[in-house]
Amino acid sequence: MIKVAISGASGKMGRLLIETALNLPQFELVAALDHETSKSIGTDAGAFLGQDTGVTITSDISILKTSGAQVLIDFTRPEGTLSYLPACVDHKIALVIGTTGFDAEQRNLISKATESIPVTLAPNMSTGVNVTFKLLAEAARLLPDYDCEILEMHHSRKVDAPSGTAVEMGRVIAEARGQKLEDVATWARHGHTGPRVKGTIGFAVLRGGDVVGDHRVIFAGKGERIEIAHLSASREGYANGAFKAAEFLMGKSAGMYSMADVLGLKN
Repeated sequence: MIKVAISGASGKMGRLLIETALNLPQFELVAALDHETSKSIGTDAGAFLGQDTGVTITSDISILKTSGAQVLIDFTRPEGTLSYLPACVDHKIALVIGTTGFDAEQRNLISKATESIPVTLAPNMSTGVNVTFKLLAEAARLLPDYDCEILEMHHSRKVDAPSGTAVEMGRVIAEARGQKLEDVATWARHGHTGPRVKGTIGFAVLRGGDVVGDHRVIFAGKGERIEIAHLSASREGYANGAFKAAEFLMGKSAGMYSMADVLGLKN
């Protein structure tokens, strides 16, 4: 069995990851971590399910060593991920990162860690989303002169914008066209913007309610539009993808792996 630790244990995603771990026979939940201010500290990780798992939610990062965890699945915030990173490196624990919103310096720290441990870092671990990335790359190559706009909507509590998935969609499209996203992205529009600049990729962000995650990419040409969309009705796809990534990392050498690696989507 693969010994797995879950961070952000009292959050919606953390709880879904715990529930998923308990239902997968090839995994054993050995540690559950959360921020020290969490009201769940000291409770059983399965209490929300009415189950006694024998795993207590803690903020003590040393549990990663003492529990014998082989992989940590982390869906928290950048500062949370970085707080666990040194322990994973020190104890050779593989790391699955579903957290988004990292800046360049934080990404460099993660990249440095991949010299010592295997890491899967993905803005979205859903199989459907990663297939969508592949479709977008192909569409971008076949429609080089079409204007591209990316629209995303998430729940009202999401703190980063655009979503990591939307940004990755833009990156995939830009790279397929031989561009760098940083050179062609239009992140916001307000006031007298002037006409649309040819070759740019526009982003629009909506926030509200309990929307799990909707992403829609529009390729607009003369007289027609092509739309490619992925709509998430639940977080289950993210959780299932995270555990596929965790299983994939077992036995892998140190390095950075994508969900395309995990799902065998690379050409």
